[in-house]
Amino acid sequence: MPTQLNYNTSVDKNTDVALIVGAGEAGSLAELSSEEASYVTQQVENEAKLISLNRYTQRVYLLITSEAKTESAARETLRQAGYTLLKQLKADKVQTLAIKDYTGSQASLYLAEGLFLSNYQFQGYKTKNHKPHQLQTITIADTNVSEKEVQELQHVLEAVYKTRDLVNQPNSHQSATQLSEQLDEMASEAGFMAESLDELRIMALKMGGLLAVNQGSEEPPTFNILEWKPENAKNQQPYILVGKGVVYDTGGLSLKPTPQSMDYMKSDMAGAATVAGVMYALAKNQVPLHVIALIPATDNRPGGKAYAPGDVITMHNGTTVEVLNTDAEGRLILADALSFAQKYNPQLVIDFATLTGSAMRAVGKEGLVAMGTAGEEVMNGLKQTGEAVYERIVEFPLWDEYKKQLESDIADLKNIGGADAGHITAGKFLEAFTSYPWVHFDIAGTAYLHSEDSYRGKLATGSGLRLVYNYLRSLAN
Repeated sequence: MPTQLNYNTSVDKNTDVALIVGAGEAGSLAELSSEEASYVTQQVENEAKLISLNRYTQRVYLLITSEAKTESAARETLRQAGYTLLKQLKADKVQTLAIKDYTGSQASLYLAEGLFLSNYQFQGYKTKNHKPHQLQTITIADTNVSEKEVQELQHVLEAVYKTRDLVNQPNSHQSATQLSEQLDEMASEAGFMAESLDELRIMALKMGGLLAVNQGSEEPPTFNILEWKPENAKNQQPYILVGKGVVYDTGGLSLKPTPQSMDYMKSDMAGAATVAGVMYALAKNQVPLHVIALIPATDNRPGGKAYAPGDVITMHNGTTVEVLNTDAEGRLILADALSFAQKYNPQLVIDFATLTGSAMRAVGKEGLVAMGTAGEEVMNGLKQTGEAVYERIVEFPLWDEYKKQLESDIADLKNIGGADAGHITAGKFLEAFTSYPWVHFDIAGTAYLHSEDSYRGKLATGSGLRLVYNYLRSLAN
Protein backbone atom coordinates (compact mmCIF):
# COMPACT_ATOMS: atom_id res chain seq x y z
CA MET A 1 0.00 0.00 0.00
CA PRO A 2 1.29 3.51 -0.79
CA THR A 3 1.77 6.06 1.95
CA GLN A 4 -1.45 7.75 3.04
CA LEU A 5 -1.56 11.55 3.08
CA ASN A 6 -4.18 12.99 5.46
CA TYR A 7 -5.37 16.42 6.58
CA ASN A 8 -6.17 17.11 10.20
CA THR A 9 -5.29 20.32 12.05
CA SER A 10 -5.69 18.60 15.41
CA VAL A 11 -2.63 16.54 16.40
CA ASP A 12 -2.73 14.09 19.28
CA LYS A 13 -0.03 14.81 21.86
CA ASN A 14 1.37 11.30 21.43
CA THR A 15 1.67 11.51 17.63
CA ASP A 16 5.19 11.94 16.32
CA VAL A 17 5.44 15.36 14.69
CA ALA A 18 7.71 17.34 12.37
CA LEU A 19 7.79 21.10 12.93
CA ILE A 20 8.93 23.38 10.13
CA VAL A 21 10.36 26.57 11.55
CA GLY A 22 12.79 29.36 10.74
CA ALA A 23 16.11 29.47 12.57
CA GLY A 24 15.19 32.66 14.42
CA GLU A 25 11.96 31.25 15.85
CA ALA A 26 13.01 27.66 16.56
CA GLY A 27 14.03 28.22 20.18
CA SER A 28 10.91 30.17 21.10
CA LEU A 29 8.19 27.69 20.05
CA ALA A 30 5.48 27.57 22.72
CA GLU A 31 5.24 23.78 22.56
CA LEU A 32 8.87 23.31 23.65
CA SER A 33 9.84 23.01 27.30
CA SER A 34 12.55 25.34 28.58
CA GLU A 35 15.10 22.53 28.45
CA GLU A 36 14.08 21.63 24.88
CA ALA A 37 14.17 25.29 23.82
CA SER A 38 17.68 25.65 25.21
CA TYR A 39 18.84 22.52 23.38
CA VAL A 40 17.21 23.62 20.12
CA THR A 41 18.80 27.08 20.35
CA GLN A 42 22.21 25.48 20.82
CA GLN A 43 21.68 23.19 17.83
CA VAL A 44 20.56 26.09 15.64
CA GLU A 45 23.72 28.00 16.60
CA ASN A 46 25.65 24.95 15.39
CA GLU A 47 23.75 25.24 12.07
CA ALA A 48 21.78 22.02 12.49
CA LYS A 49 19.00 21.60 9.91
CA LEU A 50 17.25 18.62 11.52
CA ILE A 51 16.87 18.48 15.30
CA SER A 52 15.35 15.43 16.97
CA LEU A 53 13.69 15.46 20.40
CA ASN A 54 12.68 12.19 22.07
CA ARG A 55 9.88 12.63 24.59
CA TYR A 56 9.52 8.83 24.85
CA THR A 57 5.76 9.00 24.19
CA GLN A 58 6.36 11.32 21.25
CA ARG A 59 9.20 12.21 18.93
CA VAL A 60 9.52 15.79 17.72
CA TYR A 61 11.57 16.64 14.63
CA LEU A 62 12.41 20.28 13.93
CA LEU A 63 13.16 21.16 10.29
CA ILE A 64 15.08 24.43 10.27
CA THR A 65 14.49 26.51 7.15
CA SER A 66 16.88 29.04 5.71
CA GLU A 67 16.82 31.72 3.03
CA ALA A 68 16.78 30.52 -0.57
CA LYS A 69 17.51 32.38 -3.79
CA THR A 70 14.11 31.59 -5.28
CA GLU A 71 10.76 30.23 -4.16
CA SER A 72 11.27 27.12 -6.30
CA ALA A 73 14.66 26.52 -4.66
CA ALA A 74 13.05 26.86 -1.21
CA ARG A 75 10.42 24.27 -2.14
CA GLU A 76 13.05 21.90 -3.47
CA THR A 77 15.04 22.25 -0.26
CA LEU A 78 11.93 21.13 1.64
CA ARG A 79 11.42 18.12 -0.66
CA GLN A 80 15.03 17.11 -0.11
CA ALA A 81 14.58 17.67 3.63
CA GLY A 82 11.80 15.08 3.41
CA TYR A 83 14.33 12.60 2.04
CA THR A 84 16.72 13.37 4.92
CA LEU A 85 13.93 13.21 7.50
CA LEU A 86 12.76 9.82 6.23
CA LYS A 87 16.15 8.31 7.06
CA GLN A 88 15.68 9.39 10.67
CA LEU A 89 12.09 8.14 10.71
CA LYS A 90 13.27 4.74 9.49
CA ALA A 91 15.87 4.57 12.26
CA ASP A 92 13.20 5.49 14.81
CA LYS A 93 10.66 3.09 13.25
CA VAL A 94 8.04 5.83 12.95
CA GLN A 95 4.78 4.70 11.33
CA THR A 96 2.68 7.86 11.62
CA LEU A 97 3.91 11.44 11.36
CA ALA A 98 2.15 14.79 11.58
CA ILE A 99 3.59 17.93 9.98
CA LYS A 100 3.06 21.44 11.36
CA ASP A 101 4.37 24.52 9.58
CA TYR A 102 5.37 27.67 11.47
CA THR A 103 6.63 29.55 8.40
CA GLY A 104 3.19 30.34 6.91
CA SER A 105 4.36 29.29 3.45
CA GLN A 106 2.59 25.97 2.85
CA ALA A 107 5.96 24.35 3.49
CA SER A 108 4.20 21.27 4.87
CA LEU A 109 3.03 20.31 1.36
CA TYR A 110 6.57 20.23 -0.01
CA LEU A 111 8.04 18.40 2.97
CA ALA A 112 5.23 15.83 2.67
CA GLU A 113 5.91 15.50 -1.05
CA GLY A 114 9.58 14.72 -0.42
CA LEU A 115 8.69 12.25 2.35
CA PHE A 116 6.06 10.50 0.24
CA LEU A 117 8.24 10.13 -2.85
CA SER A 118 11.27 9.06 -0.79
CA ASN A 119 9.13 6.36 0.85
CA TYR A 120 8.44 4.60 -2.48
CA GLN A 121 9.38 0.94 -2.78
CA PHE A 122 8.92 -1.31 -5.79
CA GLN A 123 7.10 -4.27 -4.27
CA GLY A 124 8.61 -6.39 -6.98
CA TYR A 125 9.63 -10.02 -6.72
CA LYS A 126 11.74 -10.36 -3.59
CA THR A 127 10.76 -13.40 -1.56
CA LYS A 128 13.39 -13.11 1.17
CA ASN A 129 14.67 -10.33 3.43
CA HIS A 130 12.21 -7.80 2.07
CA LYS A 131 11.64 -5.08 4.66
CA PRO A 132 8.78 -2.72 3.83
CA HIS A 133 9.16 0.88 4.93
CA GLN A 134 7.67 1.68 8.33
CA LEU A 135 6.11 5.07 7.52
CA GLN A 136 2.47 4.54 6.60
CA THR A 137 0.66 7.81 7.26
CA ILE A 138 1.59 11.48 6.87
CA THR A 139 -0.89 13.97 8.35
CA ILE A 140 -0.67 17.63 7.38
CA ALA A 141 -1.81 19.78 10.31
CA ASP A 142 -1.56 23.19 8.70
CA THR A 143 -4.28 25.86 8.62
CA ASN A 144 -2.57 27.48 5.61
CA VAL A 145 -3.35 24.38 3.56
CA SER A 146 -6.79 23.07 2.57
CA GLU A 147 -7.98 19.48 2.68
CA LYS A 148 -8.60 19.68 -1.07
CA GLU A 149 -4.95 20.59 -1.70
CA VAL A 150 -3.78 17.65 0.40
CA GLN A 151 -6.09 15.25 -1.43
CA GLU A 152 -4.92 16.55 -4.81
CA LEU A 153 -1.29 16.05 -3.80
CA GLN A 154 -2.08 12.50 -2.61
CA HIS A 155 -3.52 11.60 -6.01
CA VAL A 156 -0.60 13.11 -7.93
CA LEU A 157 1.95 11.27 -5.77
CA GLU A 158 -0.02 8.02 -6.11
CA ALA A 159 0.24 8.55 -9.87
CA VAL A 160 4.02 8.89 -9.54
CA TYR A 161 4.10 5.59 -7.62
CA LYS A 162 2.08 3.89 -10.36
CA THR A 163 4.34 5.33 -13.05
CA ARG A 164 7.42 4.10 -11.23
CA ASP A 165 5.84 0.67 -10.83
CA LEU A 166 5.16 0.46 -14.57
CA VAL A 167 8.75 1.36 -15.46
CA ASN A 168 10.30 -0.93 -12.84
CA GLN A 169 8.29 -3.91 -14.08
CA PRO A 170 10.61 -6.36 -15.91
CA ASN A 171 9.85 -7.32 -19.49
CA SER A 172 9.24 -10.92 -18.36
CA HIS A 173 6.07 -9.50 -16.80
CA GLN A 174 5.31 -6.71 -19.25
CA SER A 175 4.85 -7.40 -22.93
CA ALA A 176 2.97 -4.83 -25.00
CA THR A 177 -0.24 -6.76 -24.33
CA GLN A 178 0.46 -6.88 -20.60
CA LEU A 179 1.18 -3.15 -20.60
CA SER A 180 -2.23 -2.57 -22.17
CA GLU A 181 -3.82 -4.65 -19.42
CA GLN A 182 -2.00 -2.58 -16.79
CA LEU A 183 -3.25 0.61 -18.45
CA ASP A 184 -6.79 -0.78 -18.37
CA GLU A 185 -6.45 -1.35 -14.62
CA MET A 186 -5.28 2.23 -14.09
CA ALA A 187 -8.17 3.54 -16.18
CA SER A 188 -10.71 1.50 -14.26
CA GLU A 189 -9.33 2.68 -10.92
CA ALA A 190 -9.15 6.37 -11.85
CA GLY A 191 -12.22 6.65 -14.08
CA PHE A 192 -10.87 7.43 -17.55
CA MET A 193 -11.46 5.48 -20.76
CA ALA A 194 -8.92 3.05 -22.24
CA GLU A 195 -8.95 1.26 -25.59
CA SER A 196 -6.25 -1.06 -26.91
CA LEU A 197 -5.96 -1.60 -30.67
CA ASP A 198 -4.58 -5.02 -31.66
CA GLU A 199 -2.22 -5.86 -34.51
CA LEU A 200 -4.97 -6.19 -37.12
CA ARG A 201 -6.32 -2.73 -36.36
CA ILE A 202 -2.79 -1.32 -36.35
CA MET A 203 -2.29 -2.85 -39.79
CA ALA A 204 -5.57 -1.35 -40.97
CA LEU A 205 -4.30 2.06 -39.83
CA LYS A 206 -1.07 1.45 -41.82
CA MET A 207 1.17 2.30 -38.87
CA GLY A 208 4.31 1.18 -40.67
CA GLY A 209 6.68 2.45 -37.98
CA LEU A 210 5.09 0.49 -35.15
CA LEU A 211 4.70 -2.62 -37.30
CA ALA A 212 8.31 -2.50 -38.51
CA VAL A 213 9.75 -2.21 -35.01
CA ASN A 214 7.58 -5.14 -33.94
CA GLN A 215 8.64 -7.45 -36.79
CA GLY A 216 11.40 -9.21 -34.85
CA SER A 217 9.18 -9.89 -31.85
CA GLU A 218 7.10 -12.94 -31.02
CA GLU A 219 4.71 -10.66 -29.11
CA PRO A 220 2.16 -8.50 -30.97
CA PRO A 221 2.16 -4.70 -30.72
CA THR A 222 -0.64 -2.61 -29.24
CA PHE A 223 -1.77 0.95 -29.77
CA ASN A 224 -3.46 2.38 -26.69
CA ILE A 225 -5.90 5.28 -26.60
CA LEU A 226 -6.62 6.72 -23.15
CA GLU A 227 -9.19 9.49 -22.78
CA TRP A 228 -10.33 11.74 -19.95
CA LYS A 229 -13.34 13.81 -21.06
CA PRO A 230 -15.35 15.24 -18.15
CA GLU A 231 -18.65 16.95 -18.87
CA ASN A 232 -17.30 20.26 -17.61
CA ALA A 233 -14.16 20.23 -19.80
CA LYS A 234 -13.08 23.80 -20.52
CA ASN A 235 -11.31 23.10 -23.83
CA GLN A 236 -13.03 22.55 -27.18
CA GLN A 237 -9.94 20.94 -28.75
CA PRO A 238 -8.26 18.18 -26.76
CA TYR A 239 -4.79 18.24 -25.31
CA ILE A 240 -2.95 15.12 -26.44
CA LEU A 241 -0.13 13.29 -24.68
CA VAL A 242 1.99 10.75 -26.56
CA GLY A 243 4.27 8.27 -24.80
CA LYS A 244 6.92 5.96 -26.22
CA GLY A 245 6.01 2.42 -25.18
CA VAL A 246 9.00 0.26 -26.12
CA VAL A 247 8.61 -2.31 -23.36
CA TYR A 248 12.07 -3.72 -24.05
CA ASP A 249 14.74 -2.50 -26.45
CA THR A 250 17.60 -4.71 -27.56
CA GLY A 251 18.40 -2.28 -30.36
CA GLY A 252 17.12 -4.80 -32.88
CA LEU A 253 19.71 -5.82 -35.48
CA SER A 254 21.66 -2.69 -34.47
CA LEU A 255 22.23 -4.52 -31.20
CA LYS A 256 22.99 -2.58 -28.03
CA PRO A 257 25.87 -3.54 -25.72
CA THR A 258 24.59 -5.19 -22.55
CA PRO A 259 26.39 -3.52 -19.59
CA GLN A 260 24.74 -0.22 -18.55
CA SER A 261 22.58 -0.30 -21.68
CA MET A 262 20.46 -3.24 -22.80
CA ASP A 263 20.26 -4.58 -19.25
CA TYR A 264 18.16 -1.56 -18.25
CA MET A 265 16.00 -1.33 -21.35
CA LYS A 266 12.83 -2.39 -19.55
CA SER A 267 12.75 1.35 -18.83
CA ASP A 268 12.36 2.30 -22.50
CA MET A 269 8.61 2.64 -21.98
CA ALA A 270 9.02 5.39 -19.36
CA GLY A 271 7.37 7.91 -21.70
CA ALA A 272 4.28 5.70 -21.92
CA ALA A 273 4.23 5.29 -18.14
CA THR A 274 4.54 9.04 -17.63
CA VAL A 275 1.56 9.97 -19.80
CA ALA A 276 -0.51 7.15 -18.25
CA GLY A 277 0.35 8.54 -14.83
CA VAL A 278 -0.73 12.03 -15.88
CA MET A 279 -4.07 10.64 -17.05
CA TYR A 280 -4.50 8.87 -13.70
CA ALA A 281 -3.84 12.09 -11.76
CA LEU A 282 -6.13 14.18 -13.99
CA ALA A 283 -9.02 11.77 -13.59
CA LYS A 284 -8.56 11.21 -9.86
CA ASN A 285 -8.54 14.96 -9.30
CA GLN A 286 -11.41 15.60 -11.73
CA VAL A 287 -9.45 18.25 -13.64
CA PRO A 288 -11.90 19.88 -16.10
CA LEU A 289 -9.94 19.30 -19.30
CA HIS A 290 -10.41 16.97 -22.26
CA VAL A 291 -7.11 15.06 -22.54
CA ILE A 292 -6.19 12.07 -24.72
CA ALA A 293 -3.09 9.90 -24.38
CA LEU A 294 -1.71 7.80 -27.24
CA ILE A 295 0.70 4.96 -26.43
CA PRO A 296 2.21 2.79 -29.19
CA ALA A 297 3.71 -0.30 -27.53
CA THR A 298 6.05 -3.08 -28.66
CA ASP A 299 9.42 -4.58 -27.89
CA ASN A 300 12.35 -4.24 -30.30
CA ARG A 301 14.19 -7.52 -30.97
CA PRO A 302 16.49 -9.01 -33.63
CA GLY A 303 14.23 -11.94 -34.55
CA GLY A 304 14.14 -13.71 -37.88
CA LYS A 305 11.75 -11.23 -39.49
CA ALA A 306 13.29 -8.16 -37.86
CA TYR A 307 13.49 -4.99 -39.89
CA ALA A 308 17.04 -4.25 -40.99
CA PRO A 309 19.29 -1.26 -41.64
CA GLY A 310 18.65 -0.21 -45.22
CA ASP A 311 14.95 -1.11 -45.19
CA VAL A 312 12.37 1.44 -46.34
CA ILE A 313 9.06 1.61 -44.48
CA THR A 314 5.88 3.59 -45.07
CA MET A 315 4.50 5.43 -42.07
CA HIS A 316 0.88 6.08 -41.01
CA ASN A 317 0.78 9.39 -42.88
CA GLY A 318 2.35 7.95 -46.05
CA THR A 319 5.89 9.28 -45.46
CA THR A 320 8.60 6.82 -46.49
CA VAL A 321 11.54 6.33 -44.15
CA GLU A 322 14.91 4.71 -44.84
CA VAL A 323 15.93 2.87 -41.68
CA LEU A 324 19.67 3.16 -41.14
CA ASN A 325 19.69 2.17 -37.48
CA THR A 326 17.13 -0.15 -35.90
CA ASP A 327 18.07 1.20 -32.46
CA ALA A 328 16.48 4.51 -33.48
CA GLU A 329 13.11 2.79 -33.13
CA GLY A 330 11.36 5.06 -30.64
CA ARG A 331 10.96 7.86 -33.16
CA LEU A 332 9.34 5.43 -35.61
CA ILE A 333 6.55 4.38 -33.28
CA LEU A 334 6.12 7.94 -31.98
CA ALA A 335 5.86 9.26 -35.54
CA ASP A 336 2.87 7.01 -36.22
CA ALA A 337 1.19 8.19 -33.02
CA LEU A 338 1.93 11.86 -33.77
CA SER A 339 0.42 11.64 -37.25
CA PHE A 340 -2.59 9.72 -35.82
CA ALA A 341 -3.11 12.59 -33.34
CA GLN A 342 -4.04 14.91 -36.21
CA LYS A 343 -7.51 13.28 -36.44
CA TYR A 344 -8.43 14.91 -33.09
CA ASN A 345 -7.60 18.47 -34.25
CA PRO A 346 -5.61 18.95 -31.03
CA GLN A 347 -4.96 22.23 -29.27
CA LEU A 348 -1.54 21.01 -28.17
CA VAL A 349 0.39 17.73 -28.35
CA ILE A 350 3.13 16.84 -25.87
CA ASP A 351 5.19 13.68 -26.25
CA PHE A 352 7.49 11.96 -23.76
CA ALA A 353 10.20 9.49 -24.68
CA THR A 354 13.46 8.01 -23.47
CA LEU A 355 14.63 8.78 -26.97
CA THR A 356 18.36 9.49 -27.24
CA GLY A 357 21.58 8.97 -25.34
CA SER A 358 22.71 12.35 -26.67
CA ALA A 359 20.01 14.12 -24.65
CA MET A 360 21.30 12.40 -21.53
CA ARG A 361 24.87 13.36 -22.39
CA ALA A 362 23.80 16.96 -23.01
CA VAL A 363 22.14 17.68 -19.64
CA GLY A 364 22.55 14.51 -17.54
CA LYS A 365 19.94 13.68 -14.93
CA GLU A 366 19.42 17.30 -13.96
CA GLY A 367 16.96 18.37 -16.65
CA LEU A 368 14.44 17.38 -19.30
CA VAL A 369 15.38 18.16 -22.88
CA ALA A 370 12.56 19.90 -24.76
CA MET A 371 11.96 21.24 -28.24
CA GLY A 372 8.93 21.93 -30.34
CA THR A 373 6.69 24.20 -32.38
CA ALA A 374 4.08 25.25 -29.81
CA GLY A 375 5.48 28.75 -29.44
CA GLU A 376 6.98 30.90 -26.73
CA GLU A 377 3.88 31.17 -24.52
CA VAL A 378 3.49 27.40 -24.17
CA MET A 379 7.21 26.78 -23.67
CA ASN A 380 7.49 29.54 -21.09
CA GLY A 381 4.50 28.10 -19.23
CA LEU A 382 6.09 24.67 -19.20
CA LYS A 383 9.43 26.10 -18.05
CA GLN A 384 7.79 28.02 -15.19
CA THR A 385 5.93 24.89 -14.09
CA GLY A 386 9.13 22.88 -14.40
CA GLU A 387 10.91 25.30 -12.07
CA ALA A 388 8.05 25.10 -9.56
CA VAL A 389 8.12 21.29 -9.34
CA TYR A 390 11.88 21.15 -9.97
CA GLU A 391 11.60 19.15 -13.17
CA ARG A 392 13.58 21.74 -15.03
CA ILE A 393 13.57 22.11 -18.80
CA VAL A 394 16.44 22.79 -21.19
CA GLU A 395 15.08 23.90 -24.55
CA PHE A 396 16.98 23.04 -27.72
CA PRO A 397 16.42 24.51 -31.20
CA LEU A 398 14.73 22.88 -34.18
CA TRP A 399 16.45 24.96 -36.84
CA ASP A 400 15.75 23.96 -40.43
CA GLU A 401 19.45 23.30 -41.03
CA TYR A 402 19.18 20.12 -38.94
CA LYS A 403 16.74 18.60 -41.43
CA LYS A 404 19.53 18.21 -43.98
CA GLN A 405 20.98 15.43 -41.82
CA LEU A 406 17.77 13.43 -42.36
CA GLU A 407 17.75 13.63 -46.17
CA SER A 408 17.70 10.20 -47.81
CA ASP A 409 18.80 9.19 -51.31
CA ILE A 410 15.93 6.73 -51.71
CA ALA A 411 13.12 7.79 -49.33
CA ASP A 412 11.49 10.89 -47.88
CA LEU A 413 13.55 10.71 -44.67
CA LYS A 414 16.30 8.76 -42.92
CA ASN A 415 15.60 7.71 -39.34
CA ILE A 416 18.93 9.04 -38.03
CA GLY A 417 21.15 12.04 -38.67
CA GLY A 418 24.88 12.43 -38.20
CA ALA A 419 27.06 12.01 -35.14
CA ASP A 420 26.36 15.50 -33.78
CA ALA A 421 23.17 16.87 -32.19
CA GLY A 422 21.47 13.49 -32.18
CA HIS A 423 18.73 14.58 -29.77
CA ILE A 424 17.88 17.51 -32.04
CA THR A 425 17.78 15.51 -35.27
CA ALA A 426 15.54 12.99 -33.48
CA GLY A 427 13.21 15.86 -32.65
CA LYS A 428 13.46 17.14 -36.20
CA PHE A 429 12.40 13.71 -37.45
CA LEU A 430 9.32 13.78 -35.19
CA GLU A 431 8.46 17.31 -36.31
CA ALA A 432 7.91 15.98 -39.85
CA PHE A 433 4.87 14.07 -38.54
CA THR A 434 3.21 17.02 -36.77
CA SER A 435 0.89 19.71 -38.11
CA TYR A 436 -0.23 21.33 -34.86
CA PRO A 437 1.36 22.98 -31.81
CA TRP A 438 3.72 20.38 -30.39
CA VAL A 439 6.35 19.90 -27.67
CA HIS A 440 8.76 16.96 -27.47
CA PHE A 441 10.40 15.89 -24.21
CA ASP A 442 13.42 13.59 -24.23
CA ILE A 443 13.61 12.09 -20.72
CA ALA A 444 16.43 9.62 -21.35
CA GLY A 445 18.56 11.19 -18.62
CA THR A 446 15.88 11.61 -15.95
CA ALA A 447 13.45 8.68 -16.20
CA TYR A 448 15.64 5.91 -14.76
CA LEU A 449 18.58 6.39 -12.39
CA HIS A 450 21.32 3.92 -11.52
CA SER A 451 22.03 5.46 -8.12
CA GLU A 452 19.81 7.12 -5.53
CA ASP A 453 19.08 10.81 -6.06
CA SER A 454 17.25 12.23 -3.03
CA TYR A 455 13.46 11.81 -3.21
CA ARG A 456 13.67 10.78 -6.87
CA GLY A 457 15.04 7.51 -5.58
CA LYS A 458 16.83 4.83 -7.56
CA LEU A 459 15.58 3.18 -10.79
CA ALA A 460 12.30 4.67 -12.08
CA THR A 461 11.60 8.30 -11.11
CA GLY A 462 8.26 9.21 -12.73
CA SER A 463 10.04 12.08 -14.48
CA GLY A 464 7.77 14.61 -16.20
CA LEU A 465 4.52 13.58 -14.54
CA ARG A 466 4.34 16.35 -11.94
CA LEU A 467 5.46 18.85 -14.58
CA VAL A 468 2.75 18.09 -17.14
CA TYR A 469 0.00 17.49 -14.57
CA ASN A 470 0.61 20.88 -12.97
CA TYR A 471 0.89 22.59 -16.35
CA LEU A 472 -2.43 21.15 -17.55
CA ARG A 473 -4.10 21.95 -14.24
CA SER A 474 -2.95 25.57 -14.60
CA LEU A 475 -4.63 25.69 -18.01
CA ALA A 476 -7.84 24.39 -16.47
CA ASN A 477 -7.69 27.12 -13.84
